[in-house]
Amino acid sequence: MRPSVPGIILIVVGVLFLLRNFGFELHLSELFARWWPLVLIALGVGMLFKNRRA
Repeated sequence: MRPSVPGIILIVVGVLFLLRNFGFELHLSELFARWWPLVLIALGVGMLFKNRRA
């Protein structure tokens, strides 16, 4: 996984929470509940390709 990927993830999560604070109706718990397996898959794929390069 590239070093910039965790930073991008944090930025996206921060923007989502900021939008919610400004009154946009985002159901973050529902988004997280639905999409958290995709995060695990992406991390696994990133780790797989990182190990293949070495």
